[in-house]
Amino acid sequence: MSFLDILHLALRNLRQAKLRAGLTMMGVIVGVAVIVTMVSFGLGLQSNMLARFKALDLFNEIQVFGQGLSNLAGLDRPVRDEGERRNGRQRADKTPTRILDDAGVKEIAAIPGVAYVEPSVNFNAFIRSNGKLSTQSVGGANIPNDSTRFQHFAAGKMISSAAAGEAVVSERFTRDFGYEKPADAVGKTIELLAPPSEKSSEKSADKKPEAEEEEEKPNFFGIPLDDPGLDESAPGVETRTFRIAGVLSTEIKEGAGQGGLRGLMPSAGIYIPLQMAHDWSVAHRGPMSQVALALARSGGKLAGDQTEGYDSAVVRVSDPVQLTVVRQKITELGFGSFSIVDELDQIRTVFLIIDSVLGLLGGISLLVASFGIANTMIMSILERTREIGIMKAIGAEDREIKLIFFVEAAVLGVVGGVIGVFLAWGIDGVANRLAYRFILKPQGASFIDFFHLPLYLSFGAIAFALVVSILAALYPASRAARIDPVRALRHD
Repeated sequence: MSFLDILHLALRNLRQAKLRAGLTMMGVIVGVAVIVTMVSFGLGLQSNMLARFKALDLFNEIQVFGQGLSNLAGLDRPVRDEGERRNGRQRADKTPTRILDDAGVKEIAAIPGVAYVEPSVNFNAFIRSNGKLSTQSVGGANIPNDSTRFQHFAAGKMISSAAAGEAVVSERFTRDFGYEKPADAVGKTIELLAPPSEKSSEKSADKKPEAEEEEEKPNFFGIPLDDPGLDESAPGVETRTFRIAGVLSTEIKEGAGQGGLRGLMPSAGIYIPLQMAHDWSVAHRGPMSQVALALARSGGKLAGDQTEGYDSAVVRVSDPVQLTVVRQKITELGFGSFSIVDELDQIRTVFLIIDSVLGLLGGISLLVASFGIANTMIMSILERTREIGIMKAIGAEDREIKLIFFVEAAVLGVVGGVIGVFLAWGIDGVANRLAYRFILKPQGASFIDFFHLPLYLSFGAIAFALVVSILAALYPASRAARIDPVRALRHD
């Protein structure tokens, strides 16, 4: 018999038992639909995470670390200001062996493939603006700046020059200080307030008459404790005024990166020129930082006029392909580094486990369906024993008898697999719409596809259903081929 004859016989046999074949196929459909739905959900989570990293512009940046003040002081734990604790810090791949100062920044910038280097300076300060006083995180920014963090503005523009007394603020800053809309903040002023620096204190002391023996009021680093609030006119408070040049649209509001901040640069409510931020942070150190600096200098790690440099910097590469080579060069210079690529292998391993577990759960349902296929084939043998005997009596070979049952099982597997894939596609679409309607939309988030159904998953599921169906037909086909034609002809 030709293959077309065998296919015709198999389809005829399935049509004669439509209900039984339909119920058997239903098991395959459900099994394939469950497998595809679960695995596509796992792939969707992975795809959304990678798309988020890309939208947040994390694949082009490296965070570089030098020896911090805590390392120079010989402390076991890093000394961090409040702003640094809030922004957090990534873990370096190795312990740095040198200070990240201006000379180190220039060396890193000279590495082939490096687009720019952005030193990180962050500190907390009292801020006065729009008649309100509050604490804000302040960061330094290179001027001009090519970072994606400073390419999107809700109002205004970037700081004009490194020497300009200007600042850019976040949208959250405008809300905290009572501006109705971002445009209202542009052109207004902000004031940084802090206790006087050592130099300012020395100058004030020189101006005081030696004979003056006025009783000293209780204070905390120069700020009188009995004052109702900070007053920039008070001699114990140092101020610096900046004009707001623009309001940053820092948070991504749509797409895969919604709710996140662009780049690895630490977040801040206010950004001022880098050198001004660095000078302010050095002049107005916190108590713990002052102790760490004293320990570092007494231990000989820092000279008397030497500063500790920058705690970290963000390095942007011109091409993500060069990221590994650039990191190797940075390591050779004696600095530690962090890249989101460090986390990708762990992320892929986690998602591989998730996809495997989800696929296994779906595979169990398809395994149950395989028992239904075997049962259907065995029942078909019992009903068609005489027919099989006649076929063997007129010359049909055992191989052809087996092939008939294999084709029947294959038809059940392929058709059930195709319908199961379409059913899974429909389930994915409905689940996405329901998630958006009842979860994302009430939170103001944009639509996200939680499922990812690539072609290889669809064809792989159909092929898997085909293989399972054929394996389920092995025993029934072998049993049919062993039927004695003489006894089969006597079968009622």
